[in-house]
Amino acid sequence: MSKGNKIRRRDYEIITTMIRNDSTVLDLGCGDGSLLLHLKKTRNVTGYGVDKDYRNVFASVSNGINIIQSDLEQGLSGFADNAFDYIILSLTLQAVHETEVIMDEMLRVGRQVIVTFPNFGLWRHRLQILLGKTPMSKELPHQWYDTPNVHVLTINDFEKYCSQYDVNIRDRIVISESGRMVTTFPNLLGAVAIYRFNKGPN
Repeated sequence: MSKGNKIRRRDYEIITTMIRNDSTVLDLGCGDGSLLLHLKKTRNVTGYGVDKDYRNVFASVSNGINIIQSDLEQGLSGFADNAFDYIILSLTLQAVHETEVIMDEMLRVGRQVIVTFPNFGLWRHRLQILLGKTPMSKELPHQWYDTPNVHVLTINDFEKYCSQYDVNIRDRIVISESGRMVTTFPNLLGAVAIYRFNKGPN
């Protein structure tokens, strides 16, 4: 198993621990629907995936996942307030343009939100910048010219955003490149961050 697949698998395992049985879930940028399929099997969840790529739509349907073909950048206007117990955005936040719009919409539609993202503050990324290179790693596998990432996002950046916009962080788990949990100097040693949060102080 490659390190990239190992990180994603570990990401799924941690997300699963954050979700209650029999919940409703909306998975944004769901890809082939593998996360929702896993949650259906392990947590008996119901819900939908959202993805704009028709290939992912076909793959999700093949996996038995209810999916809506839509561009996240257009918002979630088709969903009512608090329509889902959980909204999930896995390893996609750094690749969206309208970050504030999407964060607001997730907090409106979901009672709780789970977001995961690669940490650009990882020591290996910092070292590459010091050497005059665009950071690349298993979590950030693209070259500068073909990367889908449009934001340079660190753990400290995300927590500052949450503090400024009245977002209540309920859980934070940071993992290393090997998939182990990081509790010391997470912004330096963490490869991927997983957050569960909601709107407001409680």
